[in-house]
Amino acid sequence: MLKFFIVIAVFAAVTYLVTRMLQERGEGGGPAVRRRPQRPSQPPRPIAPDDDMDFLRDLDRKRRHPTDPDES
Repeated sequence: MLKFFIVIAVFAAVTYLVTRMLQERGEGGGPAVRRRPQRPSQPPRPIAPDDDMDFLRDLDRKRRHPTDPDES
């Protein structure tokens, strides 16, 4: 009984490896999986104004000092 499970495990591993190798070469019969090209590393940008710390700091300053002469 143990030999049967070992044979099944080896068969499954070989089948998996062959399938992966064929997919990587693009001969798997299905559409080839295309990966997106990596974007050059850039610093993360704020998504919205409330994510921008400078914007929030400026709003807080304006709220605390509404008659600040810097306001135009």
